Amino acid sequence: MAKPKRRYICQACGSVTHRWQGQCADCGEWNTLSEEAPETVFSAKHDLSGGGRTIAFEPLDKPGEKLVRRSTGIAEFDRALGGGLVPGSAVLMGGDPGIGKSTLLIQAAAQMARAGGEVVYISGEEAAGQVRLRAERLGLSDAPIRLAAATSVRDILTTLGSMAPPALLVIDSIQTMHSDQIEGAPGTVSQVRASAFELIRFAKECGAALVLVGHVTKDGSIAGPRVLEHMVDVVMSFEGERSHQYRILRNLKNRFGPVDEIGVFAMAGQGLEEVGNPSMLFLSGRENAVPGSAVFPAMEGTRPVLVEIQALIVRLASGATPRRAVVGWDNGRLAMLLAVLEARCGLNFSSCEVYLNVAGGYRLGDPAADLAVAAALISALADRPLPNDAVWFGEVSLAGEVRPVAHGPLRLKEAAKLGFAKAFGPGDGAGLSKGHREITLLRNLVDQVMGGS
Repeated sequence: MAKPKRRYICQACGSVTHRWQGQCADCGEWNTLSEEAPETVFSAKHDLSGGGRTIAFEPLDKPGEKLVRRSTGIAEFDRALGGGLVPGSAVLMGGDPGIGKSTLLIQAAAQMARAGGEVVYISGEEAAGQVRLRAERLGLSDAPIRLAAATSVRDILTTLGSMAPPALLVIDSIQTMHSDQIEGAPGTVSQVRASAFELIRFAKECGAALVLVGHVTKDGSIAGPRVLEHMVDVVMSFEGERSHQYRILRNLKNRFGPVDEIGVFAMAGQGLEEVGNPSMLFLSGRENAVPGSAVFPAMEGTRPVLVEIQALIVRLASGATPRRAVVGWDNGRLAMLLAVLEARCGLNFSSCEVYLNVAGGYRLGDPAADLAVAAALISALADRPLPNDAVWFGEVSLAGEVRPVAHGPLRLKEAAKLGFAKAFGPGDGAGLSKGHREITLLRNLVDQVMGGS
C-alpha cells in the first residue's frame, strides 16, 4: 500500500502543498503552514458519480415562500444588514479585539428576545458568568436569552436539535469551535471550515439566523481561511479607533441587500448607542474656519455622510527629509495627489511635511475624496481657510482633471440639509441640479488653485 502523502495547509489563505516551507508560496505569509491529516485510500479513490438520491429541480419562475426579515431591535444594525436578519442566513462579523462586537451582539440578542424571539447565545471565549456580568452592566439581565459556554460543535448541535429552532443563534467566536471529526486544534483552517459548515447547515435547515464572530489579523482582515467568507451570506466589519467613542459597522458582502451600507454607533457607559445623523457627528467643532480644513460628502452604500478632512503643512529647513503621515485615508493615494499638484499646478511640497487626517476616526475609501483632499492641502499650503459653507467632491486623474463621480445629487442633498450652500464638483456637472445651491464646476486642479482656494 502506498504511503499517504502529507499535506500542509496555509492558515492565512488555505492553499495546499505537500512539502513544508517557511513561507507560503501563494500569499507570502511566514510560518503559516500546518500539517493536516492525510487522505485515506478510500477517500482518494471513492467515486461519487453513483449511489446518491436524485434531487428535484424547480423552475426559476415558480413563486416561492417569501422570506420576512427579522428586526434586531437596533435600527443602525438593521440598516447595515440591509433591513434586518434573513431567516436561515449566516452572518460573519469581524473586528479588532475590544472594539465592541460582543457588546453589540448581546444588545441585539436582548432586543430580539424581549420581542418574543427565541435567542441562543453560545460563548466559546468567556464563561457564562462573564457574559452575564456584561449583560448586567448593560441593563439587559432580564432578557430571556438562552446562554451557554461551549466549544464542541457536536454538543451544540445535539442540544439545539432537542429544542425548538431559535430565531437567532450567536457563536462567539468561530475560532474557538472544534469538531471531533477533524484532527487539529481549534482555530486551524480545517477546524474553522468544518465547524462553520456544520453550523451553517443547521441554520439553513431550521431557518435560524446565524451570527458568527470572527477574529482579525494584524492588518485588520478576518482571520481564518478565505473560504469562510464565501460560505456565509453576509460579511460585516466592526471598525473604529479604540481611542474614539465612535464605531462603524460596515457591510462588506450581502447576498440579500446592498453592499457598503454602514451603521454608526457611539460607545457609552450603557453600551453602544445609535447615531442617527453621522454627518453632525463627524462635523462637530467646525464653528471657525481654519486653513487646511475641507468638508467631503462621502457615500456609504445609499447613505451620504459628511466628514471633515484636515491637512497640515510644516515647512522644513533646506536638506531635511519631509515626512508624510495619513490617518483615515490611503497613503499611496496621498503621494499620487501630491505628485499631481506639483507636476500640474506648480505647487512645491518637496520641502514640507504633510499631515492628513480624517476627523472622528473615520476611514475613507471613496475616490471622490481626491478633490476635498487637494483643497485641504492647497488651503494649508497657502495658509488661507476655505469657505466654511462649502463641500468638495470629485476624482482627480494623473493629468490633473477632475472626473465625475457617482451619486452627485445625493451628496448635494445631504450637504444642503446641513446648511452647506456652496459645492465644488466635477466640471461636466452631469446629474447635478443647482436648485438653491451655488455649485462651482472644476474641470482640473488648476481651476481650483486659481479660483477655488
